[in-house]
Amino acid sequence: MDLSTLKEVVSLWSSISGDDLDEYKNLELELHQKLLNFFHVGDFYYFVFNFTLVDFELVSESVKRVLGFEKEVFGVQLCISRVHPDDQAYFINFENEALKFYYNLPVEKRMKYKISMDYRMQKTDGSYIRILHQVIAIQQYEDGTFFRTLGVHTDITHLKPTGKPLLSFIGVDGEPSYINVIPGEQVMPVEEMLSRREKEILILLIDGKKTSEIAELLFIAARTVETHRKNMMEKTNSKTTGQLIATAIKKGWL
Repeated sequence: MDLSTLKEVVSLWSSISGDDLDEYKNLELELHQKLLNFFHVGDFYYFVFNFTLVDFELVSESVKRVLGFEKEVFGVQLCISRVHPDDQAYFINFENEALKFYYNLPVEKRMKYKISMDYRMQKTDGSYIRILHQVIAIQQYEDGTFFRTLGVHTDITHLKPTGKPLLSFIGVDGEPSYINVIPGEQVMPVEEMLSRREKEILILLIDGKKTSEIAELLFIAARTVETHRKNMMEKTNSKTTGQLIATAIKKGWL
């Protein structure tokens, strides 16, 4: 992240915070340090969430480049509604686990952890991308209750095109990190549209492999490959293999 972006975040945040900054004279420096802890590997946008308003106080203009939305209309409700249906249960479980994690920490350590999770989000054109969701507290009350958090959403589709969402708590300032945390499921993830084997076959179809080649690679009969392909087409109401592939990519099933 370059310095111009850092300055823009601080300037935007200052414009909405008013006199609150008088009580946090070191906040600008802390915010710079926290921002530098985010590692961006793709297009991203950032936002500040206010727990009192239960909404974003600001969203960067780059949300249009990533998702297609104007920053003025991109609020929390719209953001959550764009989470892939198959990932919504993961998102809820991760948020619940994060709440338990933070409130089991000493008050003085709650601003020393970054939440990191990934899930798929739908763009305005209907397609899905995988977002790396990173959030860190930038302001809290004396009792440790969060006031404001800074979040960054980065498009990591090119790094993780498939796979289940993962949750981690990343420590800063020397604190330990907790990677790939498995939350206590309070909401069961919904059943996926395609089975593991069907996804394997579909990925090979996308790679241009023929039925006989797929059968050889997966050590199964060619007839079995054809059966899986027909089952996928029936599930997705696809008339051709090309339509099946296009639907799978657009819906984020892979």
